Amino acid sequence: MVSQVAQSVLTLGAEAVLALKDGINFRKNPVDGRCYIIYKTDTGLRACRNQCKHQGGVFIKDIEDIDGRTVRCTKHFWKLNVATMEYVNPPHSFLQDELEIVWPDGPGGGLDLMELNPPDPWLTDPMETQELEPGEVTLTYLTHACMELKLGEQKMIFDPWLIGPAFARGWWLLHEPPPDSLDRLCSADLIYISHMHSDHLSYPTLRILAERRPDLPIYVGDTSRPVFWYLKNSGVTLTNINVVPFGIWQNVNNHLRFMILMDGVHPEMDTCIIVEYKGHMILNTVDCTRPNGGRLPTGVDLMMSDFAGGASGFPMTFSGGKYTESWKADFIRTDRRKLLHYKAQLVQSLQPRVYCPFAGYFVEAHPSDKYIKETNIKNNPEDLNALIRTKSPGIITWTPKPGAVLDLALALKRPTPGTAITDPPEGTKIYKDSWEFDLYVRQLNSAIEDDIFKHKSWIPFYYSWAGFKDYNLIIRVIESDDDFQPIPGGYDYLVDFLNLSFPSKRPDREHSYEEVKAQIGVMRYVVRKGLLWDDLYIGFQTRLSRDPDVYHHRFWNHFQTSLPTTPPHWDSFLQQTVDSAKPEGDTCVLS
Repeated sequence: MVSQVAQSVLTLGAEAVLALKDGINFRKNPVDGRCYIIYKTDTGLRACRNQCKHQGGVFIKDIEDIDGRTVRCTKHFWKLNVATMEYVNPPHSFLQDELEIVWPDGPGGGLDLMELNPPDPWLTDPMETQELEPGEVTLTYLTHACMELKLGEQKMIFDPWLIGPAFARGWWLLHEPPPDSLDRLCSADLIYISHMHSDHLSYPTLRILAERRPDLPIYVGDTSRPVFWYLKNSGVTLTNINVVPFGIWQNVNNHLRFMILMDGVHPEMDTCIIVEYKGHMILNTVDCTRPNGGRLPTGVDLMMSDFAGGASGFPMTFSGGKYTESWKADFIRTDRRKLLHYKAQLVQSLQPRVYCPFAGYFVEAHPSDKYIKETNIKNNPEDLNALIRTKSPGIITWTPKPGAVLDLALALKRPTPGTAITDPPEGTKIYKDSWEFDLYVRQLNSAIEDDIFKHKSWIPFYYSWAGFKDYNLIIRVIESDDDFQPIPGGYDYLVDFLNLSFPSKRPDREHSYEEVKAQIGVMRYVVRKGLLWDDLYIGFQTRLSRDPDVYHHRFWNHFQTSLPTTPPHWDSFLQQTVDSAKPEGDTCVLS
């Protein structure tokens, strides 16, 4: 085990301590420029980094705060109550990590803000750096977040999504994978899957793998929500899944090892990875919002990360109040620009030798999502790479195309790295133009006529199984067609999560309210299979309105990450329904 060490991040002298005012104080470390918040009351001090847990934004004074206790993030307007260190917008979400306050000379003197940190785990057991031969370490881009790494004699695949949609029917591959992609997958030596989202954990893709090589080693992090929580019910048989602890080197051979790290914002489900071969590190942060809490190795040979944005239903699927088309367009434009600069700043701070933006090459291709496709404007990887080259001219950038190959040995040979990248052969199909919509939409719509939906009692049965309650929120769910118009004869119901009841009308008490119009095929498929609501929310299969306009983190976090891992027992439900419908005195005779 690696022991923690206490590190001083900010020192204030006695005069500076006396100058602290009651309430919120912003302070900067003059040495490294990092910023901190100190909250002062009659009973003492509390302190934290001035850094939002969401995407690392800086907090400023909240002009709406009349009590002098909250600060507002400049990126997405999250709010932190520094008196309690709780985020109040979104409510019931995160706690800010506090810093320890140490008084070296006793109260009345100066103070140190201390942070308890483990040593960076990748620095344990250092590996000697050896020179690479051309062709020894290559990376071949397949599509989206799927990359093949050749590391000596071993081949490793990241996040294979090669066929079918993700998030029900909302995401489709933008790039056409090379024709031999599935063969490459099935001939790999090991696979890393970063998290359970279906653009990284693709069951249609893994079904092909299971038919050919069910015993191929797959590695995932030990997240509290297991990455393969749905495997038993998926119909896919994989026999060599390895769940590994965070921050521990996994040795493949004498020259190759890897380490999986958790995300600081979503440790329950998201991970990233460091791969090291002969002392050369490859860092893949994938979709992590704050990979490893912001602590990452600098000067790696290659870094990969997402870049595009648009991986959420917000704000495109929202309506009412401020959600006009012009507001959405302004928000999306500003949000994507912030993300672009955040990624460029992260790359600049880490100074990798080579940087590759990936894990953002998806498109809302289905005709019913035409509005989303036109609205959900994403960042251009070329724009990000151009920004990085402006900030850090010494970093090589690579905008990958399907089948393109990066030779790491050639990329590291200065000053002529241009020969390191081999583009796909001329005439190679880069973008997809067909996606087998009917095959996958038909599978989703197969749930519409399922027997369980003939009985209205499926509603309390399902939400009781979901297990979310004691929260003052009422949702109205309306089953709709592809254009989000109510389905004649479809279900339209209320759920009161304060006491988990199902009223016919909204109660008179004060409460939060959210209306969810959901495409009937996807909604019923999610219910029938006991799937997470990411298929609805991230997949753009809903239209949402809420009063007041507050993000209910507890509700969405539960339905997106914390539903039971065992699906509803619908056979038992149907049997109970049949039994309860029998005339009194009726008996069941077994022959």
